[in-house]
Amino acid sequence: MATSPGWAECLLEMYDRMHGHFGDLRWWPADSPFEIIVGAILTQNTAWQNVTFAINKLKEAGALTPQDMYLLPISTLAELIRSSGFYQVKARRLANFLSFLHDEYGNSLDRMFAGHLWQLRQILLQIKGVGEETADCILLYAGKKPVFVIDAYTRRILERHGILVGRESYADVQALFMNHLPASSALFNQYHALLVNTGKTFCRKERHCELCPLKNFNSPQECFT
Repeated sequence: MATSPGWAECLLEMYDRMHGHFGDLRWWPADSPFEIIVGAILTQNTAWQNVTFAINKLKEAGALTPQDMYLLPISTLAELIRSSGFYQVKARRLANFLSFLHDEYGNSLDRMFAGHLWQLRQILLQIKGVGEETADCILLYAGKKPVFVIDAYTRRILERHGILVGRESYADVQALFMNHLPASSALFNQYHALLVNTGKTFCRKERHCELCPLKNFNSPQECFT
């Protein structure tokens, strides 16, 4: 992946094009930071519609708080989130996070998010079932920490525009954004949401380039000349 002072201009042009098309997306759709965290864990390997159904089941059961969910038997939790797919695995992952939050922070998200961004990120990554993308979703969307989330949509868009070659690590792609854009949680939130919407709507496996806001976007080489 090339580096150049022109990266900031390129990345901001991409942002402006997508923002002009989609507007303010106001992500993540949730009623509370805890609901965001639950959604971030449940959305692994499934469609968001399935996650929404599972979250509604948790709400109906009065279980969408750290304390109430922590007290649920794991078999009950698994049944409530059945629609999210791999529900037995995801129930254990939720239980792992809930035990961590209970033991380390007394079920307080405020206490957890008071920690330093990168130290907290390393701690979250030690929870079984929490990978980099999930940890960063928790930090950005629930904690409003300035960290950029990298997902499959982001990689696909950047690869198709010649910015990535496909072998870059998660950290490499994340650094591209974080080293060249202002450290703003609001900017990172909206940028990631724009990439997801562009990926879902236009940059799919079957491409819809003619209507895409990134149609004819300059290649990196053109940006830096």
